[in-house]
Amino acid sequence: MPRLAAFPKAFIRPLCQGGMTLREWVDLAAPLGLEGLEYYSGFRELADPARWAEARATVERQGMVIPMLCCSPDFAHPDEHYRQCEVAKEKTWIRLAATLGAKYCRVLSGQRRPELTRERGLSLVVQSIEACLPEAEACGVTLILENHYKDDFWEYPEFAQQMDVFCELVDRLRHPHFGVNYDPSNALLAGDDPLELLDRVKERVVTMHASDRFLLSGTLADLRREESGAQGYAQRLRHGEIGQGLNDYDAIFRTLRGAGFDGWVSIEDGVDGMDQLARSVQFLRAKLAQHFG
Repeated sequence: MPRLAAFPKAFIRPLCQGGMTLREWVDLAAPLGLEGLEYYSGFRELADPARWAEARATVERQGMVIPMLCCSPDFAHPDEHYRQCEVAKEKTWIRLAATLGAKYCRVLSGQRRPELTRERGLSLVVQSIEACLPEAEACGVTLILENHYKDDFWEYPEFAQQMDVFCELVDRLRHPHFGVNYDPSNALLAGDDPLELLDRVKERVVTMHASDRFLLSGTLADLRREESGAQGYAQRLRHGEIGQGLNDYDAIFRTLRGAGFDGWVSIEDGVDGMDQLARSVQFLRAKLAQHFG
């Protein structure tokens, strides 16, 4: 049975920039009955390696674990020195993940700068991720590539945002310590069909981000026309309670079960309050029992 974790989507900036402590987040999440909490490499308290062990203990004292570390390396940068620095940071984050007890550490492709060609970008990203894999293997950590939209602190959207680029990138990376973190809502932001993407990468999915989106106006056809080459979040889409939006979780979980998925499902929700996050936990718990129980 897949296990449930949560990511502090609503609190990412105060946890990174100040105003909220990790202990406060853990105490807020503890009553939800989750098995784990996903952490982010940019959390302010994790900047000091001397605090890593206590960050883990704070979660484990509440009967949970940290299964995943969310990181945002920019491997598509055209400058070689910059990329080397990003690889070095990712290796540090891999060691952080291991210290936290996390078995999964996210990687991204990087920012889709206007001057970057598809082939050049793919080459740079593959080289960078391959440079990180020995460290991941040594630490017992699996690198997970997410079909991502955009880190909160980036200027440009993800280089591999579009389904065909993402799938080609995944195909080029074959290693036992590499897999996919599937996010159906990010496929919607890209103007892609989340179920089509899942079908193409289902055998490589080892973790999942669960979220949902709903349309404020128009149709999915309108969204896809607008998302072609556009920067910025789609104004027609809004984060919402899981199970109330555009994603078909019955179809998603049927596909994942058919592919033998038994990994972590981390919830990206709660932007409208902890009550919303609690309802999303209840919805996902019931759906997982229905499809995997």
